[in-house]
Amino acid sequence: MGDAKGSGGYLGGLARRLVKDGLLDEGKAREAQQAALKSRRPLVTYLVENSLANSAALAAAASDEFGLPLFDINTLRADPKLLEQVDSKLLEKHRALPIFVRGKKLFLAVSDPTNLEAIDEFKFNTGMPTEAVLCDEAKLSRQVDAAIAAADSASMDLGDADLDNIDVDETTSSGTTDISKADADDAPIVRFVNKILLDAINRGASDIHFEPYEYKYRIRYRLDGILQDVASPPVSQGVRIAARVKVMSRLDLAERRIPQDGRIKLKLSKNKAIDFRVSTCPIMFGEKIVMRILDPSSAKLGIDALGYEPFQKDLYMHALSKPYGMILVTGPTGSGKTVSLYTGVNILNTPDRNISTAEDPAEINLEGVNQVNVNPKVGLTFASALKAFLRQDPDVILVGEIRDLETGEIAIKAAQTGHLVLSTLHTNDAPQTLTRLLNMGVPAFNIATSVTLIIAQRLARRLCKNCKAPIDVPKEELLKEGFSEEDITSPDFTIYEAVGCDQCNNGYKGRAGIYQVMPVSEEIGRIIMAEGNAMQIAEQAAKEGVWDLRRSALEKVKQGITSLTEANRVTID
Repeated sequence: MGDAKGSGGYLGGLARRLVKDGLLDEGKAREAQQAALKSRRPLVTYLVENSLANSAALAAAASDEFGLPLFDINTLRADPKLLEQVDSKLLEKHRALPIFVRGKKLFLAVSDPTNLEAIDEFKFNTGMPTEAVLCDEAKLSRQVDAAIAAADSASMDLGDADLDNIDVDETTSSGTTDISKADADDAPIVRFVNKILLDAINRGASDIHFEPYEYKYRIRYRLDGILQDVASPPVSQGVRIAARVKVMSRLDLAERRIPQDGRIKLKLSKNKAIDFRVSTCPIMFGEKIVMRILDPSSAKLGIDALGYEPFQKDLYMHALSKPYGMILVTGPTGSGKTVSLYTGVNILNTPDRNISTAEDPAEINLEGVNQVNVNPKVGLTFASALKAFLRQDPDVILVGEIRDLETGEIAIKAAQTGHLVLSTLHTNDAPQTLTRLLNMGVPAFNIATSVTLIIAQRLARRLCKNCKAPIDVPKEELLKEGFSEEDITSPDFTIYEAVGCDQCNNGYKGRAGIYQVMPVSEEIGRIIMAEGNAMQIAEQAAKEGVWDLRRSALEKVKQGITSLTEANRVTID
């Protein structure tokens, strides 16, 4: 089988071994071999990048096939002085990394021992005899990316270049920036910033922070809700980095005294683009820049991907099916309120409905939805936008946030007059949302008769499926945390903790929603009419079977989705 000639030609030694070990069928092995050759990528790199085979299994097969020991590259940091001798383009081309020199011989980390071209080119560029060291592709790829980023950061010296004439990517009149232009390679600052943006997208970051200090420049990503350092370029380049970002987001380069807001659109392919919302703020040693990554695909995940318990999902869908009423989503900044609202709007977005939104700003473009960016400076507030919507024959209205009495009253009126209204408030849980509206001055009767559903939510980090480990917790502690006796004595009851591996961020990968979904029942309506407090509303909601945020979080712990530590972080004030 292995040497049979077909449309893909002869199978090489490694490809043949993968077929023999059952890691690939022969047809896919031939296709991968040809595609890797065509794209000038090592076979193992191609297989891992396209999720065709497991990285660890590939490494074990290659080790056995070629009789080479498998080296754990995570146990050794490549010598920076050695990396200075090698062009980062060479690292990217071969996805290989020089790691150390012994006896005037260079040892080169590779994931595919048949990549002889890499060995020859590194030997030519360094002038040293070169020997391959076999490594796991996934681990090696991360080290190569880090080395490339470090090389680009270290090379950022543009002398006294005029900031008004920094070489930028071509930008169309719509603000679309294509980061794949070949001229990006000509300017280290351009290449470095592009690399930071792409890495943030690939790693699933939600925000990027560029922070200048007196003796340090720091770049951080917010990954799964937690900020992590990712780069520290020379502090002398802070002004140039800020200038590059401001050019890309069409901000005023000369203005460094006041905050500015802008936007960047990066085209990753013909069919995929990512928006960045950019905010600059002058601080003591320069301008801090925060970029929020707005991925349109996050608004189209579907309600099943958000983490609602089945009965909570049914309550949300039932409220969305009503032709009128108000649905409120509450929680702190970064708790996923926008995604929950956009998911609901996408469900409602059909040709027979007129949907209008007022947002500050509209984060994600939704085709078929009339989106308005509020602008208080010119008098376009949430309230004025709502008044305009009501004259435009709406079916569904989304208000980014109810901040004041005027907006609240107009939204309530819209819900009472045959429109479905969706909006947000900043409160800790669902019962407090109702009392917040009362405190704003919205009449109790209007609240009780128009608000149909309130969703309070948090985002908890998901445990990495690859490395999470069960732990033993004393029964007394579990009871204190809120688990029931029935939970603890269940034969399937297992609690897991974060461990950490090369496939996650400190034991976590991705996030899951934790929800309190509270319908406004007749009895809760009576409590509102009597101007009852949040505690009374919460007690009645519990009697009606509404889970509070704590119980929902503990359910995610029971299901092995998150850890008890993480549940405590997001639900204990």
